[in-house]
Formats: sequence, structure tokens, C-alpha cells
Amino acid sequence: MSEPTPPHAPDPITDRLAPAAPAPTELPAAPVEDAGSRALSEALRSSFVIVKILMVAFVVAFLLSGIFVVQPNQVAVVLRFGRPIGQGTSRVLRPGLHWALPYPIDEVVRIPVLESHTVTSTIGWYPVTPEEEASGQPSMGHGSLTPLVDGYTLTGDGNIIHVRATLKYVINDPLTYVFSYTQITNLLQNFLNNTILYVSARSSADDAVNRDKAGFRDLVQERMEQAVRDYNLGLNLEPITVQTAAPLDVQQAFNDVLIAEQERSKKINDAEGDARQALLTAKSEATVTLNDAISSTNLLLQTTAADAKKFTELLPNYLKNQGLFRNQLLIDTLRQVMTNAQDKWYISQPPNGKPYQLWLQLNREPQRPTLKEITQP
Repeated sequence: MSEPTPPHAPDPITDRLAPAAPAPTELPAAPVEDAGSRALSEALRSSFVIVKILMVAFVVAFLLSGIFVVQPNQVAVVLRFGRPIGQGTSRVLRPGLHWALPYPIDEVVRIPVLESHTVTSTIGWYPVTPEEEASGQPSMGHGSLTPLVDGYTLTGDGNIIHVRATLKYVINDPLTYVFSYTQITNLLQNFLNNTILYVSARSSADDAVNRDKAGFRDLVQERMEQAVRDYNLGLNLEPITVQTAAPLDVQQAFNDVLIAEQERSKKINDAEGDARQALLTAKSEATVTLNDAISSTNLLLQTTAADAKKFTELLPNYLKNQGLFRNQLLIDTLRQVMTNAQDKWYISQPPNGKPYQLWLQLNREPQRPTLKEITQP
């Protein structure tokens, strides 16, 4: 067995002068690397396409997200970095479809201009549970007012009453309403509270609770409208509802006074009605009596005038023969008196001056009808 040949020791000089031997090529491995590169390239190209599609979709979705709708009862204002876009009335967007840059670049503020907004003041009212509010029955008094719980107001005559008010309004200037004040609802409530205290201090308890509720409400309405004009709040007030009540522990006394005044008014009205009716009846009777008197007077005048005319016409006959005139007048009078008498006899004065003897035949037989009367149909 021969000894193994030792490996050739490298000679630096020879190796540096000799040409380098070509590196052996691995022919079977080359096709594997080309397929992997192509797959990687295809994967990268597909990924880039997907990324581009996603970016385009993201941009489109980002832009489409700026589309918004303003409802029929609303208007809208677009704020770009906190400032309204546009000038004058063009800053207010009417109902319909609109577009703005998505948040946080643009911000859409919707303003319900056709809705009725409500503000309630209970600074002067006692606490009421939802059940009591629904039933309409006030809570019972408990002898005294509880500070910080029972609300009340002081009247001009030094009494205590309860007052609450409900204010409703609609927006007429959206820009002023939104951008002039931060919390305009709180501002209105403070105005309403101050107005209730102001009007109560200038009214009597009797007027506010019983006699002049309408006047009390009108003062509240007038002062609130003045405040809205002075501060330019951009809204219109509807009629304010104001409710007043006496303290619960003395409510019955106020009710008794109210009932007594109502009865007094009723009796006064009844008495005035009776007086008017009596006056109308008296006037009617006086008119009838006056008309009857006028008619009687006219009739008497006409009768008197006719009699005077008749006597004037008869006067010449009377002057010619007074006796004959008297007899004719007597006969005419008797004829009128005995119009319904069946038989009439006239007995003249006997020549010797002695009265005639008259015989009255009673139960005489009725006169038989004649043949002519019988045969007549």
C-alpha cells in the first residue's frame, strides 16, 4: 500500500503568476434560482398592484366620506379648521346633498331651524315628582319652605308665590345662533329666571295668582322678547306659558278668596242682567202704553171732530124746529138701542094728555107660516 501523496503546498509566487482556474459552474442549481426570482418578482408586482388599488380605494372612500345630507328641517354650516366657509348667506347650506372635506379638515354643523326648542324655568317652583306631574295633582304642603329645595319668588306686596315658565323658540338666524354664544340655551334659561324674579317683584300676589294672570304672563313675554332683541340671539319666541300658584300651605285660603270673588262677580252679573231685563221690559211696556195713548188720543180727536161736524150739520134743523128735532133724535136713538128687538111700537103722546093703558099679552101663540112660505123651497 502506497503512502498518500501530501497535498501541494501553496506557493505564493507561483500562485500569483499562474492564471486563476475558472470556478466550477453548478449547472443543476441555476434553474432553481431563476424560478424563485421570477416568483418573488411576480409576488412583489402583485403586492404593489394591490397596494395601489387599496390606496386608490382609500382615497376614494376618504373623499366620499365627505358627502353629507342636510335634512328638510335643518341648515348646515361647514367649518374648515374652525372657521365657516363662504361669505354671507352662502355659508348656510340648505336642505339637500352636499360635500365637504372629511374631518378633521372640515366639520359640518347642523342647525335644526324648523324645530321648536324648549327652555323651562323652575327657579320659583316647588319640587314635583313625575307621578304628580302626570296626574296634575300638586304635592301637599309640609308647613314651611325648605331652602334650596322649594323654589319661590317675592312679590311687590311682600308675599311669596310659586312661578314656573316654559319658553319655546325657533331659530331665524343660524349663524348668529350658533357662533355668537357658546351655550345659548343656558343663556335663555338665565334670562327667563331673571325675568320671573323681576316681574314677580313688580306684581302683587293676588294679581299674579288670581286676578291678572294674563297681565303677569304678558310682562314676562315682553321682557323676554326685549332681551332677545337686545342681545341679538337669532331666534323668535313663541308664546310663553307661565303658571303661578300660592304656597301649598295657604293654597286653600287663596282658593276661598277666588271662589268668593267668583260668586261676587256672578251675583253682580246676575243683578246687572236682571236690571237690564227689567229696564227693557219697562221700556217695552212704556212704548206700548205710549202707543196706546197716542192711538186713543187720535181716535178721540177723530170722534170728537166727527161729532162736531155732525152737530154743526144738525144745528140748522134744531134751530128751525126744536121739538121735531128732539123727536127725530129720540127715534133714531131708540132705533139704534132696539136694533135686536123683534117687535117695536111707538106710542105718541095722547091729545088729552092722559096716558094710554097698555096691555101686555104674554105667551101668545107663534104666528103660523103662510102657504106661500111653506111652498117656498
